[in-house]
Amino acid sequence: MYQKENKGDASWQGRIVIDPAVVAGKPVVKGTRLSVEFVIDLLAQGWSQSEIQGNYPNLSADDIRACLAYARDVMGSEKIYPLGV
Repeated sequence: MYQKENKGDASWQGRIVIDPAVVAGKPVVKGTRLSVEFVIDLLAQGWSQSEIQGNYPNLSADDIRACLAYARDVMGSEKIYPLGV
């Protein structure tokens, strides 16, 4: 298993894992097949934390926050290079 290096915020480390044998290697909540992308999408659709936990009781509030923290760290390290037009 691979875990992305933490950038000073341990809130997702140990909760989000990447394993090529699980969901094609997408980052998932440890011990589940629920991807970070899926949880973020539910939040983007307007689902509340309690709605997510009601439908996926194996997810804790810390797991949901870990998904957000992981997404923040990935987006924070992303580099964008504009193409000359």
